[in-house]
Amino acid sequence: MIYPSNFENKIGFDVVRHEIAKRCISPMGVAWCEKMQFSSRHNQVKAWLTQVNEFVGIIESKREFPLNYFFDLRTPLRSIAAPGTWITAEHLYDLQRSLATIAGIIAFFRPDDEGRMSYPALAQLTAGMQAFPQISAEAQRVLDKFGNIKDNASPQLAQLRSTLNSTTASINGIMRRIIARGRQDGVLDSDTTPSVRDGRLVLPVSPMHKRKVHGIVHDESASGKTVFIEPEEIVEANNRIRETEAEIQREIVRILTAVTDLIRPHIEELLATYSTLGLIDFIRAKAAFARDVDAHMPHIEEAPMAEWYHAQHPALYLALKEQGKAVVPLDIELNKKNRIIIISGPNAGGKSVCLKTVGIVQYMMQCGVLPTLYDNSHMGIFKSIFIDIGDQQSIEDDLSTYSSHLHNMKTFLQRGDSNTMILIDEFGSGTEPHIGAAIAQAILEQLNYKQLYGVVTTHYQNLKHFAEETDGLVNGAMLYDRQRMQPLFQLSIGYPGSSFAIEIARKIGLPQQVIDKASQLVGSDYINMDKYLLDIVRDRRYWENKRYDVHQKEKRLDKIAADYNERLEKIAQEHKLIIKEAKNEAQQLLKQSNAEIEKTIRQIKEMQAEKEKTREVRQHLDEFKQRLQQAEEGLDAEEMRKLQPKRALPQRQQQPRKPSNGQSPKANNDRPLAVGDNVQLKGSTTVGTVMSLEGNSATVAFGNIKTRVDIKHLQRTLRQPAKSAPKPTVSKATSDEIRSRQLNFKPDIDVRGMRGDEAVQAITYFIDDAIQFNAKRVRILHGTGTGILRTLIRQYLNTVPGVKSYRDEHVQLGGAGITVVDLE
Repeated sequence: MIYPSNFENKIGFDVVRHEIAKRCISPMGVAWCEKMQFSSRHNQVKAWLTQVNEFVGIIESKREFPLNYFFDLRTPLRSIAAPGTWITAEHLYDLQRSLATIAGIIAFFRPDDEGRMSYPALAQLTAGMQAFPQISAEAQRVLDKFGNIKDNASPQLAQLRSTLNSTTASINGIMRRIIARGRQDGVLDSDTTPSVRDGRLVLPVSPMHKRKVHGIVHDESASGKTVFIEPEEIVEANNRIRETEAEIQREIVRILTAVTDLIRPHIEELLATYSTLGLIDFIRAKAAFARDVDAHMPHIEEAPMAEWYHAQHPALYLALKEQGKAVVPLDIELNKKNRIIIISGPNAGGKSVCLKTVGIVQYMMQCGVLPTLYDNSHMGIFKSIFIDIGDQQSIEDDLSTYSSHLHNMKTFLQRGDSNTMILIDEFGSGTEPHIGAAIAQAILEQLNYKQLYGVVTTHYQNLKHFAEETDGLVNGAMLYDRQRMQPLFQLSIGYPGSSFAIEIARKIGLPQQVIDKASQLVGSDYINMDKYLLDIVRDRRYWENKRYDVHQKEKRLDKIAADYNERLEKIAQEHKLIIKEAKNEAQQLLKQSNAEIEKTIRQIKEMQAEKEKTREVRQHLDEFKQRLQQAEEGLDAEEMRKLQPKRALPQRQQQPRKPSNGQSPKANNDRPLAVGDNVQLKGSTTVGTVMSLEGNSATVAFGNIKTRVDIKHLQRTLRQPAKSAPKPTVSKATSDEIRSRQLNFKPDIDVRGMRGDEAVQAITYFIDDAIQFNAKRVRILHGTGTGILRTLIRQYLNTVPGVKSYRDEHVQLGGAGITVVDLE
């Protein structure tokens, strides 16, 4: 329950409603905005907020959401409910385009291939929407891309328009001859051109020559200087045109009536779908508004409570944002221990703004609008929100302002309970202060007894004392800068605030004797109490500033520590990288050494060296290999560099002989083949590279050709594979044609009405293009019918290697009448 009836205006929610309506893109969304209302049902409120929060995620994800053609077609659809009526071409065109948008929205929220939903609340909302592909297909059949009826919408229409065109061409030829003759005879001016009057082609003729042009006078100009005559040679042709145009219009009506007969059985489902479309527009507008006012999704609790951080009044936020200013945020907590906050402080210090902020933030949340606070806040659900704020004097009811306040208090006490939030501004004011303060304290006691929650603002000292001494109540103060003598608009919970009346009077410049007299009249107790409150405010601000400084220093220390840890981690990673590089280099050197050792041994054999020299060379090579193995086991980069000078082999006394028989050098076959080895077939000189090994077989790449060979037919070689031949070039004309086909390629094809062989041939080209252009998913519209066409198409798809899978389209988008194909 919301009380009173003008609650929204009092807290500023009318501005929120207006701002959301501004962000709607369709009348359907605006209609939902006007119906927005308060709810005390926890599940409903949470569902509303979750939908908006998911749409905020869509906006921030930069994913393209279908937003075109949110047309409101509810009225045109209702107008064709009666048999014999027909939809206009304009409305059919809007229906076709908006159904395409609806299909896009359904596809947007469809689960992915693994069945996961990115936006489950919105997906559930759109589960009942239908795209009506049959209606879309029929509209596309009869309408061109500009929304006009196609010539081939029916054979009769095509014939009539052909007749109209030929008759028009004939009339144009006759008219050109008449004009040429008239110019030659001086009856018509040289710049005379035909005009149209009442749908008939006429000539503008001067009144002095109208007798010389035989025909029917249809009109004359306002000045009387021109007469419009239909030449008698074209009267009959013009009659035929009028008759043909009437027949064309009748045929168009017949076509549209047939389309309407297809639409009529689905009107109720269409109306429901368009209602959901408007709801999506409304949710999107709320999400856009939330981003504009820095609103977030809080934790929603079922019980009444409030734990808010950085709450702001949205209307004030927007107003100050235009001025380049910022709102001072509000932190507030209402719980079972402290249900009602008694806020005191100076005039114009922000008490009323604080009150309205609490009201509008809570009301926004329970109307399904994301509240303007941080997402770590907790918000409970209240069944009622009552407000008493501003001048409510009623002449009609003979109520004064104070009487209106008391009337509201009566309502609060009668209808309020532990699930009610109350917001009372300037509690007890409007009457004689002593009795007003006494009545206010008595009412506050009863409100507290009934365990209501809320915020109350006041200047009365007795209410501050009562809050200090009573469980369930807590004081709050609007802070004030005594040095600058200006309000800070900050709420501090836990102690009462001062009105700063004496300081403000002194700042304004009232005579000191007036201030002294006022202090004397009010008494020392009040002055001392006010001074005590001022001292509390001063001390509180001092320690808050100290705490802020400590917090900032802690943040800086945390940042320094984080930077230090990050640098240590980076150094550790670099150390690991250096060790890894050293090991890799050692492994590379080891591979090179193996090749060098094999080469040296072969050369020694070829030179037939002495045994002593052979042993000497082998000893040096073994020492070199041992050093490399040690490096592989963990020597750091510095030790690797120490190994570099020792890489050279001992000087041989005799240079090896080059092969004289022209044979290619071959590697020994002591070790098994490995991936990456260069090999050649025994008895062949072509060199290839081992790509993979499986058992006794190896996959070898000879240039661009890969083949599988038994290992026993291969031998390792030191020769390198020949460079691959250049890739074949494609002519510019062919390249341009392929590029054009790629740009114009659409992932949908319609083969309804084709013969089986025609459909399969069309789909063959279509699937080839889809595979060539890397399309991952395509759709084939074949209709349901007898199912023969669907069977032939799927038999063909089973033979295509590039087809990963195929299935029926979602029932909302066409079901068995459409085959969705997923490609490799």
